[in-house]
Amino acid sequence: MAPTTCDGCVTTIPEIKVHGSYRRSTVTAVVIANMIGTGVFTSLGFQLLEIRSPVVILALWLLGGVIALCGAMTYAELGAALPRSGGEYNFLSAIYHPVAGFVSGWVSATIGFAAPVALAAMTFSAYATSSYGAGGNSWLNKGLAVALVALLSAVHSISRRQSGGLQATFTLLKVAVIVCFCGAALLLADPQQDLRLLPENSDLGLLASGAFAVSLIYVSYAYSGWNAATYLSSELENPQRDLPRILFTGTAVVTCLYVALNFVFLKVAPMNALEGQVEVGYIAAHAAFGPAGGRFTGLALALLLVSTVSAMTLAGPRVLQVIGEDFALLKLLARTNADDLPYVAIILQSTLAVAFILTSSFESILVFAGFTLALNSFVTVLGVFVLRFRQPDLARPYRTFGYPITPLIFLLVMGWTLAFVLFSKPVEALFGLLIIASGALFYWLATRAASTTPA
Repeated sequence: MAPTTCDGCVTTIPEIKVHGSYRRSTVTAVVIANMIGTGVFTSLGFQLLEIRSPVVILALWLLGGVIALCGAMTYAELGAALPRSGGEYNFLSAIYHPVAGFVSGWVSATIGFAAPVALAAMTFSAYATSSYGAGGNSWLNKGLAVALVALLSAVHSISRRQSGGLQATFTLLKVAVIVCFCGAALLLADPQQDLRLLPENSDLGLLASGAFAVSLIYVSYAYSGWNAATYLSSELENPQRDLPRILFTGTAVVTCLYVALNFVFLKVAPMNALEGQVEVGYIAAHAAFGPAGGRFTGLALALLLVSTVSAMTLAGPRVLQVIGEDFALLKLLARTNADDLPYVAIILQSTLAVAFILTSSFESILVFAGFTLALNSFVTVLGVFVLRFRQPDLARPYRTFGYPITPLIFLLVMGWTLAFVLFSKPVEALFGLLIIASGALFYWLATRAASTTPA
């Protein structure tokens, strides 16, 4: 065991044990696949309810990419210095206190992955059924979503080779389809809006508005998978060398794709048709290529979401696995099969995702999950300052590019956004804070049970 000290506490972090490893390309695919999914294919319609300026919408997506890059470069330092799977759970346990890590893991277990898996599966079914004219059948939508989650849960619980190969294949397919869609739409479709790239005076007011801040939560949710590689750190052959490259490459690629995709959506489809709609990709494809082309593209985009559900099913259970390793009360979560895959954690996360699908609407989850995940990342990025202060001599194979400006940009923008959401969407925000409080309570119960158990 390797102890990591901080003011007033000693946190014991287990040494890394690598029983199998994923290639750098596979983990980069996990990052890209985690990011490209529900948010970019759904949130434009919600943004247009409040913001009717294409240049401001594109600024949202560009700013989201900059913030994600700032966060990724900061996480790269933390991941290289503390190279153990578990993401924020590992970081916050070592930087602040085990209770902070446990609460972060609790958030990841209950919200961070299960809710996005549910949203991605629901979006997959919405696109698929709309392509075949059955979009109004809610039970069909739920049934398809549940079937997708169950299938991928089985795949990722059986074999590491099947798991990594499936992920890389679907991610390459996803990027190729997006690039082909953008190119074909720009070449073949008649533009519906004049997309000027320079802001006017009215746009400047929107950039500082509450609507912009709330819309940034949707965008931040769309980018939220940039930290996925940190959940697989100990399954990389050389995490100190590879993790910064993976995080930067994956985030930069997705930023380019997001800005291009939203530019095309706005250019080829009328804003009135997109406003308030979930299947914005299908609507844009229908406008660009006609009914037949729209159905084909909508089905293709639905298939791309398989990669998103797959990536989250691959990365998320590693948090539950690490919690099971550290807390005797939850040791069942650390159980693995012969291929060292945490099948119990995978099944639990997938079960929670199915519960979300069957009991919740798409809109009721989106802001709530976005707020909670953004708050989790905010506290983690703040940790780079805390760790440098408390452990200045800790080996850091990678240091955050542009420090301290890079993490400060992330903290300032995300802090401003979180404050606006707290005041404008109090129900969703307070429910997220309640989840955090329940995690702290469960940590107290788990440690109390451990202290009263006879040796």
